[in-house]
Amino acid sequence: MPNIATALKEEIRRLARKEIKAMVGTTQKAVAQYRRDITALRRQLGQQERNVEKLKKQLLAQGGERAVLAEEPPSGARFSARSVKAQRRRLKLSAADYGKLVGVSALTVYNWESGKSRPRKAQLSTVVAIRGIGKREAEKRLKSLGK
Repeated sequence: MPNIATALKEEIRRLARKEIKAMVGTTQKAVAQYRRDITALRRQLGQQERNVEKLKKQLLAQGGERAVLAEEPPSGARFSARSVKAQRRRLKLSAADYGKLVGVSALTVYNWESGKSRPRKAQLSTVVAIRGIGKREAEKRLKSLGK
């Protein structure tokens, strides 16, 4: 009798292993596929980052004014709604023209002036760079942008 019991136990063990292998096999295949996908996405992300850096360098090499101005704002750069309004009035520009100069819409300029929103880093650096120009330079830049 012990032989039948051991044979039965071994058969049950064999069938259980077979079932577990079938269940785990699909999961293992899925995990392997996910790992391949992750690796491919990482490669793709690296390629995209290299492309972005390459395009940044090309843009800076072309001397794009906004690209040069869109770098990080100076460490002491501050923003206040009153200063934007005063700067725009000092240059005698409409909100639309000031927006063209900075690279935003007239509504965005109004929102900055009313304190409803704040410029992003790239826009803040452009605003800071424009602080040092005069009326003639502002008009010249607007003409070059196609006023």
